[in-house]
Amino acid sequence: MSAADLQVLLDERDIVALAARYCRALDTKNWSQLGEVFLPDATAVLGVPSQLVGLDAITDRIRTALEYLDDSQHLVGNHEVTVDGDAGTHRCYLQAQHVREVPDGSPNYMIAGRYEDRVQRTPDGWRIAHRTLTVMWTEGNLAVVRP
Repeated sequence: MSAADLQVLLDERDIVALAARYCRALDTKNWSQLGEVFLPDATAVLGVPSQLVGLDAITDRIRTALEYLDDSQHLVGNHEVTVDGDAGTHRCYLQAQHVREVPDGSPNYMIAGRYEDRVQRTPDGWRIAHRTLTVMWTEGNLAVVRP
């Protein structure tokens, strides 16, 4: 195995770890940790509004969606990574369980879909330059995710 092949494997591992770091930030409500996931000028499509520009806008959107929940669990898998020098792509499937006691119905709401990312190597490691969330299906009590 060449040094270049080894570097690609290490980069792929680090990009998958980036996806896990994103999930941990969401589930622990550690919003500042999103700065270790996204570039400062990152863009994202995470629902409404359709296009988010900058880390602050992305963080605000995520915080607004999750801060009032009692708990959440974001799971990602089936990672597909490509690396081309200091740029790459990442795609994975997700299932996100959202939990909140509500007056009527079950306290659970699940979202399943995929994340598609453009990633960039920085001096501090890989970061997401753009993320698109595509929701494939949902199940449960929609009131859980409504403030």
